[in-house]
Amino acid sequence: MKLSRFAQAGALVAVAALTLTACAANERAPESTESSSALSGTIAGSGASSQEVAVQAWTAGFQQANPDVEVTYDAAGSGAGRESFQAGAVAFAGSDRPFTTEELADTFDGCVDGTSIVQLPTYISPIAVIFHVEGVDSLDLDAATLAGLFSGKITNWNDPAVAALNPDATLPDQAVTVVHRADDSGTTENFTDYLFQAAPDTWTWEPDGVWPSTGGVNEAAQGTSGVVSAVSGGNGTIGYADASRASEEGLSTVAIQVGDEFVEYSPEAAAAVADASPFEDGREPGDLAIALDRTTQAAGVYPIVLISYMIACQDYVDTAVAPIVKGYLQFVASAEGQDAAAAAAGSAPISDSLREKVNAAVDLIVTE
Repeated sequence: MKLSRFAQAGALVAVAALTLTACAANERAPESTESSSALSGTIAGSGASSQEVAVQAWTAGFQQANPDVEVTYDAAGSGAGRESFQAGAVAFAGSDRPFTTEELADTFDGCVDGTSIVQLPTYISPIAVIFHVEGVDSLDLDAATLAGLFSGKITNWNDPAVAALNPDATLPDQAVTVVHRADDSGTTENFTDYLFQAAPDTWTWEPDGVWPSTGGVNEAAQGTSGVVSAVSGGNGTIGYADASRASEEGLSTVAIQVGDEFVEYSPEAAAAVADASPFEDGREPGDLAIALDRTTQAAGVYPIVLISYMIACQDYVDTAVAPIVKGYLQFVASAEGQDAAAAAAGSAPISDSLREKVNAAVDLIVTE
């Protein structure tokens, strides 16, 4: 049975009140002499390209308040970010999915042995289904037809299944070219999770950050910007990307059938499905992995959504970075930080109730 958010919040607050101690067997750098009110130094992060614009907004706001701090972020993709964080190469990671419970059994070189990590859902955004078909500005699709297009079972734009849902569109007799991510991507994993949950008879591949070998005509592109460029530069193309990039380029997008209506992507519709979903089972306090319900029929909900996480150590081997990471994550979760990301990237600000849980998790980071 999944824990309710109220129950897990109680656990977080209780744990956050405890004093954490490091395992005596670990080797740690000397304690930092910097106070949290006078932050200075540099921290590096790596990960999801989906939240790159939001990270830029968070970094600008945090550095304005802390002029002696520098935060860098390499938007190399979720998989690369998780690998770099696990290897201790960066102080934090951005990822469009959390580490799984199986992955958490491995070691994290930058974290004190025997301690946990925090995984914070601080970036919520719809994944837009984008396409470029001359003469067609928008499409309505249900889950099965969308899965048919991306699986290669529907290979032509004037296929009867597409035409039936779009009687007013002039659909060409043209091949469908699917554009997908070439890299290991959390956006891909979230998108394939939707297809797998909502149309399992058509999309039979398990959710994964690596695109499966499907039928039809496929084109691989690196990162979010690569997918957007390939879709916009082609004809008869269809792909998926963080909605902030789709709106920047003015691409044609798909409205998804939920219940009896077709819902266009929006930050509000994305936030609705996030708040309605429970936390995953088997997680430690501070690990706020959300189990998204992609099959909801609730009105006004857009189910193709990604929740991107900020991931950090609870206890750092390099204690000098801990206060900076903690302060940065506090800004990321703040109303000011969330509003800055929303203005820059079109993301959905986290709710007050989720912010309370995120702040309790951030408080677990040891700084002294």
